[in-house]
Amino acid sequence: MIRVEQQTPKPNEPQIPCIGMRAREAAKALGVSERTLWQWAAEGIIPHVRIGKVRLFPADVIRRWLSEQAQTVNGENNGPERNLRKPENGP
Repeated sequence: MIRVEQQTPKPNEPQIPCIGMRAREAAKALGVSERTLWQWAAEGIIPHVRIGKVRLFPADVIRRWLSEQAQTVNGENNGPERNLRKPENGP
């Protein structure tokens, strides 16, 4: 499960769920370097959305993508990075 460190809300302040991560947060959550994440995004391997100049990695979409990567393909487990598949229904 992808976990992202969230700031502790102040008393009487509602907690806002993390629905989108910036590259640094997403890379940390996935355990990869920011450079690798940017490369995957540029190649269309990892789903992301672009809002103006900002790229966000929606937490739920990244969870689903990671789960898909962990599934087997043709009876073989996905290997190293070069075998990552582009998202089928990505944004």
